[in-house]
Amino acid sequence: MHTLALGFGNFGGPDLIIILVIVLVLFGAKKLPELARGLGQSMNEFRKAREELEREVHSASNDLKGQPRTDRPVQPAIPAPQPPPAE
Repeated sequence: MHTLALGFGNFGGPDLIIILVIVLVLFGAKKLPELARGLGQSMNEFRKAREELEREVHSASNDLKGQPRTDRPVQPAIPAPQPPPAE
C-alpha cells in the first residue's frame, strides 16, 4: 500500500512540532535526552551493520570475479593432430 494514500510521508514543520509536543507530554522532559541518545545509538549500530554488510558483499564480489566461471562446462583441449610417423 502506498504511504501517501494513508496520509503518511508528507511531514511538514507544524506536523513535526505537534509530534514533538505529544512525545514531550508522554515521556516528560527528563526522559527525552535518554530517548534521543538511545535513538542515536540505534542509528549508529544500524549504520555500522549496513557498512559491514556492504564490505562483505563487495569482497565476495571481488572473490567471484577472480575465480573462473563454473556455470559453463569446461571443454577439454582437443589435441592437435599428429603427423604420421616417418619410416
